[in-house]
Amino acid sequence: MWNARAARFLVYLVLVLAAFCAAQQPQKTSSPASSSQAAPSQTTQAPATPESPCPQPPGLLVDCGTASQVPVVPPQPVPIQETKPLIDPKEPSVLGELEIITINSKVYRNIRNLRVWLPANYFAPVNRNKHYPVLYMQDGQNLFDEATAQFREWKFDETVQFLTGSMRIHPMIVVGIDSTPRRANEYLPYPDPHNKELGKPETQDVHGKQYGDFVINEVMPLIEKKYRVLTGMHNTGLGGAMYGADAAVYAAVAHPGVFGKLLLESPSLIVGDEQLLKDVQKATQFPEKIYVGIGTAEEADEKASAQTVEEVTDLEKILRDKGMGPTRLKVVVEEGAHHDEIAWSKRLQNALLFLYGSDIHLLPTK
Repeated sequence: MWNARAARFLVYLVLVLAAFCAAQQPQKTSSPASSSQAAPSQTTQAPATPESPCPQPPGLLVDCGTASQVPVVPPQPVPIQETKPLIDPKEPSVLGELEIITINSKVYRNIRNLRVWLPANYFAPVNRNKHYPVLYMQDGQNLFDEATAQFREWKFDETVQFLTGSMRIHPMIVVGIDSTPRRANEYLPYPDPHNKELGKPETQDVHGKQYGDFVINEVMPLIEKKYRVLTGMHNTGLGGAMYGADAAVYAAVAHPGVFGKLLLESPSLIVGDEQLLKDVQKATQFPEKIYVGIGTAEEADEKASAQTVEEVTDLEKILRDKGMGPTRLKVVVEEGAHHDEIAWSKRLQNALLFLYGSDIHLLPTK
């Protein structure tokens, strides 16, 4: 009988346990839902702060207040624009040996460069006792190198090397005397009424009458001491363009017997009420050879260009009347040529041939 009661008790116990387990099962399945529903209220009540930032999944922007997720747009790189220089850099274009030395001028109280172009094989042992004629030119920075030229270069190095290499002129030294920011003031012997930057003619501060002293007493002694140059009028030339040509004209007539060759491009002969022409008219001694070049389109309008050519023609007439024939004076009026280094470089070969071509068999070999 006990066994029957025990069996019934065990069955009852099993049923109770099963009922208990069945009652607990729904609570276990609903607990995740309950926790997920509670999460928004907890997030809303305690939004993320800088002290406790909410997690940011990679590539998503999570708004901790709404739990919304917005794709992050990465910042776009700002394109880097190439900055172009105001003036395009120019490559050096020197052909041959060019030395640059400085000179401290007592005449003008400033420092400038002298650019000394030397002939081929100048330093060769076989030429150690050889001396050369020399040509001094204004605006030295514009003569040899495109990189240092204000606009374009004269191509003196290429031209002289070609002429000497082809045995058309004797090897020579060319000295480029750099101009300064006071170029017009240093070159002009007389005021230029057309140069408004210098002010009124009566107040223009011009010192071109001293340029010959500067070249003769400061530049030439330095060059003759440092380099093997032939001295004397026959071996010494001077030249320039525009105001540089004016300075050369005045130096030649103010210091007769010093410069045997004169290379003038686009001279401005109207300066000082044509006083330069009057100085030439008064002079009694001139260089052995003079070359003058001018274009018919040098100025902004035809009338001004025609006047420039007319002034050169007046200079030619004065020199012809002084006895300078075709072997000593050459004037070139180039149709359509402008006032620039391009035109001067194109005429340079014929200018040097005229000034130096006949000397090739006359120079000593000392």
